Amino acid sequence: MSDALEKAARDAVEAADNTRQVEMIAAVLAAQQILARQQPQQPACQHQHRQGRSSAEWLGIGAAVCVGGVGLAFASIAIAIGALSVAVLALVLRSMWADVQKKGR
Repeated sequence: MSDALEKAARDAVEAADNTRQVEMIAAVLAAQQILARQQPQQPACQHQHRQGRSSAEWLGIGAAVCVGGVGLAFASIAIAIGALSVAVLALVLRSMWADVQKKGR
């Protein structure tokens, strides 16, 4: 009879342990559900996604390109005039130097 009593006591302890495990699992699941409810939802994208540029933007871009092109053209002309002036000055100075050298001899 004591064997049966011991077996019953072991079964009772095991059942109590299983009950505690089941309670722990239930508590973990409940905590996960609470955390899932508390996490903030991602806000919906509030930006308007446009397909392309408006006509005013394209006109502005075109005007900026035209002004830049004209400015680049004027800068190129100024550089060319400056280079031509330096070349002419070099030729004149060379000619004058040659004249000075001839007269000095």
